[in-house]
Order: sequence, then C-alpha cells, then structure tokens
Amino acid sequence: MEKSSGKRNTAILISGRGSNLKSLIKYSKKKKSLIKIVLVVSNNFNAKGLNYANKYKINNIFIKYSNRKIFENRLLKLLKKNNVDLICLAGFMKILSGSFIKKFYRPILNIHPSLLPKYKGLNTHNRAIQNKDKYSGATVHIVNEKLDSGKIILQEKVKILKSDSVRNLEKKVLKIEHKIYPKAIIRFLTSY
Repeated sequence: MEKSSGKRNTAILISGRGSNLKSLIKYSKKKKSLIKIVLVVSNNFNAKGLNYANKYKINNIFIKYSNRKIFENRLLKLLKKNNVDLICLAGFMKILSGSFIKKFYRPILNIHPSLLPKYKGLNTHNRAIQNKDKYSGATVHIVNEKLDSGKIILQEKVKILKSDSVRNLEKKVLKIEHKIYPKAIIRFLTSY
C-alpha cells in the first residue's frame, strides 16, 4: 500500500447493528483522519448499519451470501470499482476465504470482542464468564487465512466483575471497541 498524504479509500463490511461502523464514520469525518469510507457492504439486507451509511450518504450495498465464491467475486469487483485500499470488518459475521484475501492483496483489519488469541470465533463473552476470567476486552488484528489469528495491532482490556452478565460484558467491550478501532487504524497506517 502506497503512503501518500491523501486518505485511504476504505470499505467497511458489516452484518448487523453497525455500532463500530458508526464509530469509524465519526473518525473518518475528522480532519486528521487517515481514511475515507467510500463503501459499506453488508451480507444482511436488514443490517441496521446500512441506515448509518445512508444517513452519511456513503455508497452502500447488500450482497446476498448464499454462495461464498459468488459473494466474494461481486465484492472484489465493487472494491476495485471504488479503488478501495483498506477493508475494515466491523461485525461482519462471515469468514473471507484465503483466495479472496490473496486477490484483494491489500490490508484487511478486523475487530474481535476478546483478548486474542483467547476465544476466537463466536460466543466470546459467554466463554470468558464461564471460564471465570478476570479480564476480557477487544482486539484489532490483521485478517489472514486463519480465523482471528492475524497479527495483533491493538488490544485493550476490561475487568470482568462477578456480577457481569453476558449482556453487561458485551456493552463494556463494545465501548472499548469503539475507542480502539480508530486508534488501531492510525497505528496500522502510520507504522506498516
């Protein structure tokens, strides 16, 4: 990826409510932001996050995910058409194939609601509580071919209280996610 004074054209992939998308849009609107969100893609037609994209007049599209290969081919064409330099996964609940990652050949970042390498995949809060962990948190990492296994860019932790339910812990971790995703993007784009 070439470094230039311009902002990086960024695509955000979502599946749901879009709270991290909203946080990234806020960051992208700042004068010193390093990204320009040019595209929001969802595999879920009813993703609430698409409303944020519409509200901020960001080009957005739903791509049906009935077949991974078809989905990824459509996505690659869109990314190329929009000159996307960076993908940020923000609650995107599908796994991108190794083939897609190679073909895109630019960075893909993801935010995950655990202190990786602990609790890859789903149900992270439940697993942390079940195991009586003292801390949980969020991790921003580079996406590679293995699930939630890429190089870690930034992590932050929160204390798990004995009284925390899965829902409470999810809310605490989400607050951290909103804070660290923009910081991780800055760290990534200024140091890689």
